[in-house]
Amino acid sequence: MTPGNLAETLRRGDPDRFLALMAAPVGARAKLLPLYAFNLEVARAPWLTAEPMIAEMRLQWWRDAVDEIGQGAQPRAHEVVLPLADLVPPVPPALLDDLIEARRWDIYKEPFADHAAFLAHLDRTGGNLMWAAALALGAPPEAEAPVRDIARAGALAAWLRAVPELEARGRYPLPDGRPEAIAALAREGLGWVAKARKARAALPREVVPALYPAWQAAPLLNQAAAEPMRVADGALGQSEFARRARLLWQAVTGRW
Repeated sequence: MTPGNLAETLRRGDPDRFLALMAAPVGARAKLLPLYAFNLEVARAPWLTAEPMIAEMRLQWWRDAVDEIGQGAQPRAHEVVLPLADLVPPVPPALLDDLIEARRWDIYKEPFADHAAFLAHLDRTGGNLMWAAALALGAPPEAEAPVRDIARAGALAAWLRAVPELEARGRYPLPDGRPEAIAALAREGLGWVAKARKARAALPREVVPALYPAWQAAPLLNQAAAEPMRVADGALGQSEFARRARLLWQAVTGRW
Protein backbone atom coordinates (compact mmCIF):
# COMPACT_ATOMS: atom_id res chain seq x y z
CA MET A 1 0.00 0.00 0.00
CA THR A 2 1.37 3.41 -0.96
CA PRO A 3 1.42 6.37 1.45
CA GLY A 4 -1.47 7.82 -0.53
CA ASN A 5 -3.57 4.72 0.00
CA LEU A 6 -2.61 4.67 3.67
CA ALA A 7 -3.72 8.28 4.01
CA GLU A 8 -7.02 7.46 2.31
CA THR A 9 -7.59 4.64 4.80
CA LEU A 10 -6.96 7.10 7.62
CA ARG A 11 -9.31 9.64 6.03
CA ARG A 12 -12.14 7.11 6.00
CA GLY A 13 -11.45 5.55 9.39
CA ASP A 14 -10.30 8.53 11.47
CA PRO A 15 -11.29 11.74 9.64
CA ASP A 16 -10.40 14.15 12.43
CA ARG A 17 -6.89 12.79 12.79
CA PHE A 18 -6.58 12.84 9.01
CA LEU A 19 -7.37 16.57 8.99
CA ALA A 20 -4.77 17.10 11.71
CA LEU A 21 -2.25 15.17 9.61
CA MET A 22 -2.93 17.25 6.51
CA ALA A 23 -2.45 20.46 8.50
CA ALA A 24 1.09 19.36 9.38
CA PRO A 25 4.13 20.23 7.23
CA VAL A 26 4.87 17.67 4.53
CA GLY A 27 8.02 16.44 6.27
CA ALA A 28 6.13 15.79 9.50
CA ARG A 29 3.34 13.93 7.71
CA ALA A 30 5.73 11.17 6.64
CA LYS A 31 6.46 10.43 10.29
CA LEU A 32 2.97 10.93 11.67
CA LEU A 33 1.04 8.90 9.09
CA PRO A 34 2.46 5.48 10.10
CA LEU A 35 1.66 6.18 13.76
CA TYR A 36 -1.88 7.31 13.03
CA ALA A 37 -2.46 4.36 10.71
CA PHE A 38 -1.12 2.02 13.40
CA ASN A 39 -3.47 3.58 15.95
CA LEU A 40 -6.44 3.14 13.62
CA GLU A 41 -5.63 -0.54 13.06
CA VAL A 42 -5.29 -1.19 16.78
CA ALA A 43 -8.32 0.88 17.79
CA ARG A 44 -10.67 -0.90 15.43
CA ALA A 45 -9.30 -4.42 15.97
CA PRO A 46 -11.55 -5.18 19.00
CA TRP A 47 -14.66 -4.09 17.08
CA LEU A 48 -14.19 -6.24 13.98
CA THR A 49 -15.55 -9.34 15.68
CA ALA A 50 -17.98 -10.28 18.43
CA GLU A 51 -15.67 -13.08 19.58
CA PRO A 52 -13.35 -11.92 22.41
CA MET A 53 -10.76 -14.60 21.64
CA ILE A 54 -10.46 -13.46 18.02
CA ALA A 55 -10.20 -9.84 19.12
CA GLU A 56 -7.45 -10.81 21.57
CA MET A 57 -5.62 -12.56 18.74
CA ARG A 58 -5.83 -9.46 16.56
CA LEU A 59 -4.30 -7.30 19.27
CA GLN A 60 -1.67 -9.94 20.01
CA TRP A 61 -0.66 -9.87 16.34
CA TRP A 62 0.13 -6.19 16.72
CA ARG A 63 1.95 -6.74 20.00
CA ASP A 64 4.10 -9.37 18.34
CA ALA A 65 4.79 -7.09 15.37
CA VAL A 66 5.89 -4.24 17.65
CA ASP A 67 7.99 -6.60 19.76
CA GLU A 68 9.79 -7.84 16.64
CA ILE A 69 10.53 -4.23 15.65
CA GLY A 70 11.96 -3.64 19.11
CA GLN A 71 14.13 -6.73 18.85
CA GLY A 72 15.56 -5.51 15.55
CA ALA A 73 13.99 -8.30 13.52
CA GLN A 74 12.90 -7.87 9.93
CA PRO A 75 9.53 -6.07 10.07
CA ARG A 76 6.49 -7.94 8.88
CA ALA A 77 5.52 -7.27 5.27
CA HIS A 78 2.53 -5.16 6.24
CA GLU A 79 1.64 -1.72 4.88
CA VAL A 80 1.60 -0.19 8.36
CA VAL A 81 4.29 -2.23 10.10
CA LEU A 82 7.01 -1.45 7.54
CA PRO A 83 6.90 2.36 7.83
CA LEU A 84 6.25 2.09 11.57
CA ALA A 85 9.55 0.25 11.99
CA ASP A 86 11.40 3.25 10.56
CA LEU A 87 10.29 5.33 13.56
CA VAL A 88 12.06 3.08 16.10
CA PRO A 89 14.04 4.80 17.53
CA PRO A 90 13.16 7.49 18.59
CA VAL A 91 9.71 6.01 19.32
CA PRO A 92 10.07 3.31 22.02
CA PRO A 93 8.29 0.05 21.14
CA ALA A 94 7.17 -0.23 24.78
CA LEU A 95 5.07 2.92 24.28
CA LEU A 96 3.25 1.33 21.35
CA ASP A 97 2.87 -1.98 23.15
CA ASP A 98 1.19 -0.28 26.10
CA LEU A 99 -1.24 1.43 23.73
CA ILE A 100 -2.18 -1.93 22.24
CA GLU A 101 -2.62 -3.53 25.66
CA ALA A 102 -4.92 -0.68 26.75
CA ARG A 103 -7.22 -1.44 23.83
CA ARG A 104 -8.18 -4.74 25.45
CA TRP A 105 -10.75 -2.70 27.39
CA ASP A 106 -12.74 -2.38 24.15
CA ILE A 107 -13.13 -6.14 23.89
CA TYR A 108 -15.07 -6.64 27.08
CA LYS A 109 -17.98 -4.93 28.84
CA GLU A 110 -16.63 -4.30 32.32
CA PRO A 111 -16.84 -0.69 33.51
CA PHE A 112 -13.79 1.26 34.62
CA ALA A 113 -12.93 0.50 38.23
CA ASP A 114 -12.83 4.18 39.15
CA HIS A 115 -11.93 7.67 37.95
CA ALA A 116 -8.19 6.91 38.10
CA ALA A 117 -8.62 3.84 35.88
CA PHE A 118 -10.53 5.91 33.34
CA LEU A 119 -7.83 8.58 33.22
CA ALA A 120 -5.17 5.89 32.90
CA HIS A 121 -6.98 4.57 29.84
CA LEU A 122 -6.91 8.02 28.24
CA ASP A 123 -3.20 8.31 29.01
CA ARG A 124 -2.35 4.88 27.63
CA THR A 125 -4.27 5.41 24.39
CA GLY A 126 -4.40 9.07 23.34
CA GLY A 127 -1.50 10.01 25.60
CA ASN A 128 0.86 7.33 24.36
CA LEU A 129 -0.02 8.05 20.74
CA MET A 130 0.58 11.78 21.01
CA TRP A 131 3.83 11.36 22.91
CA ALA A 132 5.00 8.84 20.30
CA ALA A 133 4.14 11.39 17.59
CA ALA A 134 6.01 14.11 19.46
CA LEU A 135 9.08 11.88 19.83
CA ALA A 136 8.96 11.07 16.12
CA LEU A 137 9.18 14.83 15.45
CA GLY A 138 12.10 15.28 17.84
CA ALA A 139 10.51 16.23 21.16
CA PRO A 140 12.93 16.60 24.11
CA PRO A 141 12.21 14.75 27.39
CA GLU A 142 11.00 17.91 29.12
CA ALA A 143 8.15 18.18 26.61
CA GLU A 144 6.46 15.00 27.83
CA ALA A 145 4.38 16.59 30.61
CA PRO A 146 2.68 19.27 28.45
CA VAL A 147 2.24 16.86 25.55
CA ARG A 148 0.53 14.35 27.79
CA ASP A 149 -1.66 17.02 29.38
CA ILE A 150 -2.99 18.24 26.04
CA ALA A 151 -3.24 14.65 24.81
CA ARG A 152 -5.36 13.66 27.81
CA ALA A 153 -7.66 16.63 27.18
CA GLY A 154 -7.98 15.74 23.50
CA ALA A 155 -8.63 12.10 24.30
CA LEU A 156 -11.29 13.08 26.82
CA ALA A 157 -13.06 15.34 24.34
CA ALA A 158 -13.07 12.59 21.71
CA TRP A 159 -14.24 10.06 24.29
CA LEU A 160 -17.17 12.24 25.37
CA ARG A 161 -18.25 12.50 21.74
CA ALA A 162 -18.14 8.71 21.48
CA VAL A 163 -20.22 8.03 24.62
CA PRO A 164 -23.55 7.37 22.83
CA GLU A 165 -21.98 4.89 20.41
CA LEU A 166 -20.06 3.11 23.16
CA GLU A 167 -23.23 2.76 25.21
CA ALA A 168 -25.08 1.45 22.15
CA ARG A 169 -22.39 -1.22 21.85
CA GLY A 170 -22.96 -2.32 25.44
CA ARG A 171 -20.00 -0.56 27.06
CA TYR A 172 -19.86 1.58 30.20
CA PRO A 173 -17.74 4.48 28.95
CA LEU A 174 -17.77 6.72 32.02
CA PRO A 175 -17.11 5.95 35.69
CA ASP A 176 -19.95 8.36 36.52
CA GLY A 177 -22.42 9.35 33.84
CA ARG A 178 -24.45 11.89 35.81
CA PRO A 179 -24.57 15.34 34.17
CA GLU A 180 -22.86 16.99 37.13
CA ALA A 181 -20.06 14.40 37.03
CA ILE A 182 -19.59 14.93 33.28
CA ALA A 183 -19.41 18.69 33.79
CA ALA A 184 -16.80 18.23 36.51
CA LEU A 185 -14.81 15.89 34.25
CA ALA A 186 -14.89 18.43 31.43
CA ARG A 187 -13.66 21.15 33.78
CA GLU A 188 -10.84 18.85 34.84
CA GLY A 189 -9.94 18.46 31.18
CA LEU A 190 -9.90 22.21 30.68
CA GLY A 191 -7.45 22.36 33.58
CA TRP A 192 -5.10 20.05 31.65
CA VAL A 193 -5.33 22.34 28.63
CA ALA A 194 -4.44 25.37 30.76
CA LYS A 195 -1.56 23.53 32.39
CA ALA A 196 -0.15 22.45 29.04
CA ARG A 197 -0.37 25.98 27.64
CA LYS A 198 1.67 27.32 30.54
CA ALA A 199 4.47 24.94 29.55
CA ARG A 200 4.51 25.86 25.83
CA ALA A 201 8.17 26.85 26.05
CA ALA A 202 9.18 23.22 26.53
CA LEU A 203 7.87 22.32 23.09
CA PRO A 204 9.92 23.21 19.99
CA ARG A 205 7.83 24.57 17.11
CA GLU A 206 8.64 21.60 14.88
CA VAL A 207 6.99 19.29 17.42
CA VAL A 208 3.71 21.25 17.58
CA PRO A 209 2.07 19.34 14.66
CA ALA A 210 1.99 16.27 16.93
CA LEU A 211 -0.54 18.19 19.05
CA TYR A 212 -2.90 19.03 16.20
CA PRO A 213 -5.23 16.04 16.84
CA ALA A 214 -6.29 17.74 20.10
CA TRP A 215 -7.30 20.96 18.31
CA GLN A 216 -10.97 20.56 19.31
CA ALA A 217 -10.32 19.78 22.97
CA ALA A 218 -10.96 23.21 24.51
CA PRO A 219 -14.20 24.09 22.66
CA LEU A 220 -15.70 20.62 23.13
CA LEU A 221 -14.81 20.49 26.82
CA ASN A 222 -16.24 23.96 27.29
CA GLN A 223 -19.47 22.70 25.75
CA ALA A 224 -19.55 19.65 27.99
CA ALA A 225 -18.84 21.71 31.09
CA ALA A 226 -21.65 24.17 30.31
CA GLU A 227 -24.17 21.71 28.86
CA PRO A 228 -23.30 18.16 29.98
CA MET A 229 -26.51 16.71 28.53
CA ARG A 230 -24.98 17.25 25.09
CA VAL A 231 -22.82 14.19 25.79
CA ALA A 232 -25.72 11.77 26.24
CA ASP A 233 -27.58 13.39 23.34
CA GLY A 234 -24.64 13.00 20.98
CA ALA A 235 -24.73 16.75 20.39
CA LEU A 236 -21.16 17.61 21.34
CA GLY A 237 -19.40 19.28 18.44
CA GLN A 238 -18.65 22.37 16.36
CA SER A 239 -19.80 23.47 12.97
CA GLU A 240 -17.65 22.31 10.08
CA PHE A 241 -16.51 25.88 9.48
CA ALA A 242 -15.55 26.43 13.14
CA ARG A 243 -13.61 23.20 13.50
CA ARG A 244 -11.63 23.68 10.28
CA ALA A 245 -10.97 27.34 11.05
CA ARG A 246 -9.60 26.47 14.48
CA LEU A 247 -7.26 23.85 13.02
CA LEU A 248 -6.07 26.29 10.37
CA TRP A 249 -5.42 28.93 13.04
CA GLN A 250 -3.27 26.47 15.00
CA ALA A 251 -1.33 25.45 11.92
CA VAL A 252 -0.66 29.08 10.90
CA THR A 253 0.16 30.50 14.33
CA GLY A 254 1.79 27.46 15.95
CA ARG A 255 -0.31 28.13 19.07
CA TRP A 256 -2.58 25.60 20.72
